Amino acid sequence: MSKLSGAEPRSGRSWLHPDTWHLRTKLVLVVMLLLVGICTVVGTLLYATMDRVLTQQLDGQLAQASHRAVEFGTASSGLRRDPLDAPGQGAGTLSARISNGVLVTSGLRTADGKIVSITQSDADALASIPVGGQGPGGPPGGGATGAVDRHLSPGSFRLVAIQVPNGDVVVTGLPLASMQATLGSLVLTTVTVSLGGLVLVGLLGTVIIRRTMKPLDELSRVAGQVAQLPLEAGEVALAVRVPDSASNPGTEVGQVGNALNRMLDNVAGALEARQASETKVRQFVADASHELRTPLTAIRGYTDMLRLTEPLTEQGAESLGRVESQSLRMSRLVEDLLTLARLDEGQPLKRGPVDLTQLLVETVTDQKVIAPDHVWRLELPEEPVEITADGAKLHQVLVNLLSNARKHTPAGTTVTAAAGRSATGEAVLTVTDNGPGIPPDLRDTVFSRFTRADKARTSTGEGSTGLGLSIVDAIVKAHGGSIDVTSRPGRTEFAVYLPAA
Repeated sequence: MSKLSGAEPRSGRSWLHPDTWHLRTKLVLVVMLLLVGICTVVGTLLYATMDRVLTQQLDGQLAQASHRAVEFGTASSGLRRDPLDAPGQGAGTLSARISNGVLVTSGLRTADGKIVSITQSDADALASIPVGGQGPGGPPGGGATGAVDRHLSPGSFRLVAIQVPNGDVVVTGLPLASMQATLGSLVLTTVTVSLGGLVLVGLLGTVIIRRTMKPLDELSRVAGQVAQLPLEAGEVALAVRVPDSASNPGTEVGQVGNALNRMLDNVAGALEARQASETKVRQFVADASHELRTPLTAIRGYTDMLRLTEPLTEQGAESLGRVESQSLRMSRLVEDLLTLARLDEGQPLKRGPVDLTQLLVETVTDQKVIAPDHVWRLELPEEPVEITADGAKLHQVLVNLLSNARKHTPAGTTVTAAAGRSATGEAVLTVTDNGPGIPPDLRDTVFSRFTRADKARTSTGEGSTGLGLSIVDAIVKAHGGSIDVTSRPGRTEFAVYLPAA
């Protein structure tokens, strides 16, 4: 009796609701990624171009500085003068003279015109620079041939080594700090401008895309409303439509909205036709059932009169018994059809106080008399389970459920009827049997009209109209409740949930 101890959550359906927010986000991300790619390519090309131009300029300056150092250091007097003393050498110029692999002079001209010495590690680095040309001579036309970059203790330098006629090597270098600062400023400016542009384009793109995709929100709202309508039965007012602003055939999204409206018009027409057909069928069933009651009553009356007034042979009595049984079966079918017709018409229930425990005891007691070959059990709470409902209709619910368990299970089957309350206060009635169970292919249609399981479950031979569970379902829904069925071999349970009030 796990269903009586707590209300099992009954999950709702997952309705179709397109999320246009995700589509807008994806479009903005695609645009942003494209802009990032464009900015990256442009920034890379700009950096490479500026680096090449600045390097060429620095090489030109380095060639001139090297020319001055070589000319000054190889004067006609034959003296080996310090290249740093050459006139015109600017601040930051580094010069060194190497003779037979030995560093003879070296130094760095500072911004205030002074000359400072370099470290031994810097001297070793200068001595390892490959010779790039011969001198003296005119300054190279396109720049310093064989110039290399080295990182020394004062900083990074662009260096060139020139061998003079006496065999010495004169090394001249210019600092890379200014060039690196310019490139750094270029990178910072490019990144700042790109990020600002991306933010601006992202905001503008979001606004534009949101306005462009706004009609999809209307389509999503309309589709969600239609998805929640109970279209399977009854009269359905399908009045929701996509507004004109989102159904303009002149736009791509408007074409979708216009098509959706035309589809809804078609569906609304089909629903109206279905409702009209159902109304006619129900009216016919109700009228036919009413008309059949009179001749069936007459048949039963004449059979009773024949049995009382006429001498019958054994075969005649048997035939008359068959007529009586079939007329009774037809009468039950007519009454069931009338009950469904009244429920379909929405006739009000005769509500009043109902003690479900007492109702269950009376119904199970009747079934014990009808089917003594079954084992009947009751599981009742200590306190009465009282609700406001139509007692006659609920009695019919219990009779149909218990009869269903009796008809479709073999002799010796245990049928347990129970009453209680769920954790949310609902009244719960359950009818459980340990029979062979309902086949899986019938579980989804077990509450449909004229569904019969006699071919699949063991039957006692008693006729069934296939309307019993349909009547149960209709009565329970008329009370605002619900009914669930779970079945497997050895256990089948019908659980009825009824509102507390």
